[in-house]
Amino acid sequence: MTLWIDADACPRPVRDIMLRAAKRRQLQLVLVLVANSSLGLPPAPGVRQVVVPGGADVADLYIIEHAEPNDLVVTADIPLADGLVRRNITAINPRGEVYDSGSIGERLAVRNLMDELRGAGLAGRGGPAPYSDKDKQAFANALDRLLAKGLGK
Repeated sequence: MTLWIDADACPRPVRDIMLRAAKRRQLQLVLVLVANSSLGLPPAPGVRQVVVPGGADVADLYIIEHAEPNDLVVTADIPLADGLVRRNITAINPRGEVYDSGSIGERLAVRNLMDELRGAGLAGRGGPAPYSDKDKQAFANALDRLLAKGLGK
């Protein structure tokens, strides 16, 4: 099993939790970066950083092309999560919500509607709420549950 992080907008606490989980369970953790720069993480056993060229959806396409069905991907990107769910790859967001075939269609529809409303000037451009300790705990708990289940292995 490989743990992937869509690291372009991933909160640092999520990366830290994933690093600890990978070390504790001796899993391979792959960090995918959007730009030509590294996260500056020190080398660690089982941790690999993949730096992709800048550009729209480059990291997303890399993850979709390389992730396997028993892998786990952390992303807040709804279109990426949709592509992963369609390939039977488990995806979770940094706030602990697991994307699945029952929820991703609605999430994608809401995301697209809000994008259209913002483009038409009918909705604000506010981003997500600040990442809280509650979010961090919800993510850590969801990650532990998924790893304990072995993602269906």
